[in-house]
Amino acid sequence: MAATDATLRAFFQSPKFAVVGASTNPEKFGFKVFRWYINHSLPVTPINPTAAPIPVDGKEYPAVTSLSALDSPADTSVSIITPPHVTRKTLEEAKGLGIQAVFLQPGTFDDAVLEYARTNFQTVVAGDGGHGSQGWCVLVDGERGLREAGKL
Repeated sequence: MAATDATLRAFFQSPKFAVVGASTNPEKFGFKVFRWYINHSLPVTPINPTAAPIPVDGKEYPAVTSLSALDSPADTSVSIITPPHVTRKTLEEAKGLGIQAVFLQPGTFDDAVLEYARTNFQTVVAGDGGHGSQGWCVLVDGERGLREAGKL
């Protein structure tokens, strides 16, 4: 099933968020998406296998190495910014932890990964749609989702 504005709203109704593929490099989308959550005052945890703290606007945010290190994964919506083969492994871990909502950024999935996500998660924001030229993206569609969820 294709993502809709209702799917976007459901994703942002979560009490917590995580960004898999968060990066310390300001040029990478993993940094830009993580910073977007920080700039919108959302409770977000960066996830990166190196677990280096992510500096944003002069403050360092401790990262964790995997979704299993989250305090309450089942209460967390997860944005993913990784290559498709890593995204698939991340989704398998997320499913095992009871995570219900995922946002797959453009370039993070292929048809098989998208099908896996849509089959195994209650809320999947990904693929065609949104207001960006490449499909759903937190950087383009996130504020609308926050408004819809009553968080803006």
